[in-house]
Amino acid sequence: MKRYLALAAAICIGVVLGGWAFSRSIPRSFLAVTECSGSCYRPNDLVGLLASAGIQQASPVVPAVGESNECIAIRHPKPEGRVHHVLFPKRDVRNVLELQPEDGPYVLGCFALARKLTDLEGVRNFRLLTNGPALQHVTYLHFHVIAK
Repeated sequence: MKRYLALAAAICIGVVLGGWAFSRSIPRSFLAVTECSGSCYRPNDLVGLLASAGIQQASPVVPAVGESNECIAIRHPKPEGRVHHVLFPKRDVRNVLELQPEDGPYVLGCFALARKLTDLEGVRNFRLLTNGPALQHVTYLHFHVIAK
């Protein structure tokens, strides 16, 4: 009996923690019963949803190289240059085509953080870029700062 109570308590705690972790993420269709027609998750959508929860709810444990109230930056795991940071706004936006006026402070915050990081790294010859929806590996708006 104790095992069942412990299992039920663990499930309840998991549901509550999951609800909290994803509470500030964009609602996304999860299951398509008969046909997907573009509305069910692809692997990069799942990564984007996990990034959203991690950045918005657990940013103190994210290994950041820089952070502001609006943006967080990490080192790219497979850098394309001497400096390669990825900057994520602390607001869940899927891609540049879905930006809304209320997202502006978060995008500008990422630009300000990019400037701070390039100053700290001492680089002037760099690219600041984002990919369109079809080229994103992670379905979450992010910016790359790359210096060769």
